[in-house]
Amino acid sequence: MEQSSEASGAKRGRWRRRAVVLVGVACVWGVGWVAARGDDSLARVRSAGRLVYGCDAEGGGPYAYPDPGNPTRHIGFEVDLMELLCGPLGPEPVLYQGQWDALLSTLAAGHVDVVVNGYEQTPERLADYLATRPYYVFRLQTMVRRGSPVRSFDDLTRPKPGGGRWRVAVLGSSSAESYAREHGGEQVEVLYFNGATDCLMAVRNGQADATLQDEPAALFYAPEYVELERAGPPVGRGYYVMYLRPEDRALRDALDAGLGRLIANGELQRLYERYGIWTEAQEELAALGGAEASPPDAAESSRPDRIRGLPLLARYGLTLLLAAGMTVFLSLTSMPLAIGLGLVIALGRLYGPRLLRPLLTGYIELIRGTPLMLQLFVLFFLLPRLGLELPALVAGIVGLAINYSAYEAEIYRAGLQAIPAGQMEAALALGMSRRLALRRVILPQAVRIVIPPVTNDFIALFKDTSVCSVISIVELTKRYAILANSTGGVIEFAAATALLYLAMSAPLAWLVRRLERRLSLEGTKGVVP
Repeated sequence: MEQSSEASGAKRGRWRRRAVVLVGVACVWGVGWVAARGDDSLARVRSAGRLVYGCDAEGGGPYAYPDPGNPTRHIGFEVDLMELLCGPLGPEPVLYQGQWDALLSTLAAGHVDVVVNGYEQTPERLADYLATRPYYVFRLQTMVRRGSPVRSFDDLTRPKPGGGRWRVAVLGSSSAESYAREHGGEQVEVLYFNGATDCLMAVRNGQADATLQDEPAALFYAPEYVELERAGPPVGRGYYVMYLRPEDRALRDALDAGLGRLIANGELQRLYERYGIWTEAQEELAALGGAEASPPDAAESSRPDRIRGLPLLARYGLTLLLAAGMTVFLSLTSMPLAIGLGLVIALGRLYGPRLLRPLLTGYIELIRGTPLMLQLFVLFFLLPRLGLELPALVAGIVGLAINYSAYEAEIYRAGLQAIPAGQMEAALALGMSRRLALRRVILPQAVRIVIPPVTNDFIALFKDTSVCSVISIVELTKRYAILANSTGGVIEFAAATALLYLAMSAPLAWLVRRLERRLSLEGTKGVVP
């Protein structure tokens, strides 16, 4: 009996040893597999024959912009830089067009292999992504209208003559924004735009007192914007780097080696001189290594603590709520205007003078056939060239009202036409004028019909207010983009933003359903079964 127990124990011991060996082998194999998977990025792009880099050509020169001689292709110093880097590597560089402040999210989602678009090296981004060695040392240049009392950025930190605050246009989520907020203090109101040219146009039109531009953009656009001039010496300092996913070290190392080669043989300098952006600051590139280079001065002072989850939302929750308040304000002010204008247009098309009807029809087709963003650009950027300047908030409200008035007009037209013609004839037979019949008989019935679709449009308007960010209005979606890029809390702020939009639209959706049930019940009254 004892011998049987000893044999059984020895057998169990052998199985334990075998299990330990198998687990060890599996762990070693797993580590090797993960390492191999994390190091196949260079082989992956070579096998695919293309290296896709995220870039936003909307930002303009000298980074990436349409070739004037052939608008179907892009040129720019970063486009040329990627061609120089990809030549020895093998894959063909392919530009993936994306919105600038969403490029890192595009990278994380796996749509691109690398982001190359004047992205500054910041501690927040280095915590989530791999970065190459710097390929450009940038500074920030203040630009103003000729004859402006602002002669340097320091002047913006002093009280503005006549009162108020200095309005400084910047690219949102950039080092220029961080520097303006940090060093401008209470004297500066930061205006956020989606592109460098938008900032320059705002200064030229008088909608901003100054703009803070990365030096490459300031040098490139100076000949085009002759009404502007550089004010004082550049301020701040930072590095442009390329960003990759954390597991793509092999590709990052290959790009680093390529950048080192271009710096050493002078090709990088010749490239920058061709675009007029070579400065004495670039001489530092040879001494800089990879991501271990010092953080840029332009962003160092605004570095936040590394927090995530609910503590991050608690810190910036009030900022998001204020942005949601701007969304509500835009909606509540523009929608009544759209409803009133749409009603007038619908009445004019159906009952107005014959010569007026084609004009109103043309208005509807023009507004419905052009995007809201283009309409906002016309109101904010082009009208000042004609002598009519609208503040950003006014332009946003007017733009939304005009855009939605075309859709409201069609809704009201359908509602008016749904009323039987006999209703108008009966009213006229009773001695009512046409105007009185419309007000007392036709419109009350039409309004009851169109309430549900109008309310649905109101819900859609809440979300379309996000387009107003192109004219420097910081509403909920724009604030999300700014916070997500500056803190790295993409998931947290995306979830909070979605909940805020839901909280704003859910009551309206409930109201639509309630109105539909009520109207349905009213429509069945008096019906004999």
